Amino acid sequence: MKRRAFLTAVGAGAASFVGRGFAQEARTARPPNVVLIMTDNQASWTLGCYGNPEIRTPHIDRLAREGVLFSRCFSSNAVCSPTRATYLTGLLPSQHGVHCYLRANEAQIGPDAYNVIEEFTTLPQILAERGYVCGLTGKWHLGGNEKPQEGFTYWVTKPDGHTSTFYGAEVIEDGRIRQEPTYLTDFWTNHGIRFIEQNRDRPFFLFLAYNGPYGLGASLQRPARNRHGAYYADKALKSFPREPAHPWLKQNHQFLGDLTAIRRYAAEVSGIDDGVGRILGTLDRLALTRDTLVVFTADQGLCAGQHGLWGMSDHGRPLNTYDETCHIPLVFCHPDAIAAGRKSDLMVSNYDFLRTILSYLGLRDRIPAKPQGPGRDYSPVLHGRTPEWENVTFFEIENTRMIRTPEWKYTRRFPEGPDELYDLRSDPGERTNLIDRAEHANTRSRLAARLEAFFVRYAEPKYDLWHGGGSKTLLLTSAPLMPWPHTATSPTSQDSGPADRESTALGPPTQGRSDAN
Repeated sequence: MKRRAFLTAVGAGAASFVGRGFAQEARTARPPNVVLIMTDNQASWTLGCYGNPEIRTPHIDRLAREGVLFSRCFSSNAVCSPTRATYLTGLLPSQHGVHCYLRANEAQIGPDAYNVIEEFTTLPQILAERGYVCGLTGKWHLGGNEKPQEGFTYWVTKPDGHTSTFYGAEVIEDGRIRQEPTYLTDFWTNHGIRFIEQNRDRPFFLFLAYNGPYGLGASLQRPARNRHGAYYADKALKSFPREPAHPWLKQNHQFLGDLTAIRRYAAEVSGIDDGVGRILGTLDRLALTRDTLVVFTADQGLCAGQHGLWGMSDHGRPLNTYDETCHIPLVFCHPDAIAAGRKSDLMVSNYDFLRTILSYLGLRDRIPAKPQGPGRDYSPVLHGRTPEWENVTFFEIENTRMIRTPEWKYTRRFPEGPDELYDLRSDPGERTNLIDRAEHANTRSRLAARLEAFFVRYAEPKYDLWHGGGSKTLLLTSAPLMPWPHTATSPTSQDSGPADRESTALGPPTQGRSDAN
């Protein structure tokens, strides 16, 4: 069992923090609080601070004005459980073994439930050992949901991963599953505020993991019920492209160009922004703003009309790697410690997050050495410096891997394609696939070699799907990629949940449920 005796180390942990290199230690005797706000299926294009002129996000925009916005942050996968595991461990899916989202009967609740990242050292565990009280409110989706995991002592979450409704949803509170009648986004925010209030006098880590805006499932067939529904009711929302369906799209055709779905998604984005504003207001009210690092990000992105797709990689075949599915927001705000109003164009990934935040907090010595993650440290940017950096990120989802640079994107699908190559300088919208163009053969070969070398270096053999490894989850793709430790069967098991209480259910999905992420 990897559990450290963190409760016995709390007193010594807080004291040991002083002198560890945090830039503002002279200002305060205690380490900074950390609030990590993560949303579900939200690409950067949805936010005002990233250029969206239509969706109202004044509080997230405030964070960007008062901190550092990373304009080119990408997720290393495009569904929930793998990306969340990567944020907390700094490891790739082919290292932590979580290759797809957990279904309802996979590890989440019941007698066979278990935490799928139990064997790794994680961010909340490290912070707990250093004297932080750690709280989760929102979506976990990493197994063993009914009891606190990874050093968390405050624990309010969901019994599953998918969202079928934001009202009357099932939640786990005090170890029991019950229905929550109120708006779920507000419910998570209320618990986040309660956690901050209860722990205002000691260092805390709040993981506020919203299950919105989500943008999938039957709830999109009904107008929003939050306070933003009326505002968007007559808005055209042209930032959602109206393109014909992509031939690869297998699910969610009904949402393309549908104003009810478009307005509902926009309203859920603004509902989350309300929650961010309430968290920031709580920090202001308790005089904790200058003592608290706030990070805003998302697990992965979402196409909502771009390329004629709606959803993430898993809603089409083959699995796509378009930027909208993996280009995510990332904002750091810590008044006085981080200079306000700056933007960084470094290309960073969610696998860089663990190394960066630990370095920023003066805990570089606690960065896990084994397995060696691919993460890099961009914390110098937070202090106004420019680190040595190569602008490149890597991505994998089951049989699909991708390398992206500022100039090129190369996608390889194992074993027989189709593969893709885009010149992002002349084709930032990824419209013209150059994979078979003879004049780009050298570029293709060079990128393919770099992609292979990266995964040769970092992938753990037992979880390397391309070389006979397996997965802790069921998979979306078929043989030769087989789920582990399950038998070699198709992923017919679905992440079922409570009946939708806002609208009727959608028809049966193909290859797994469309709203299970």
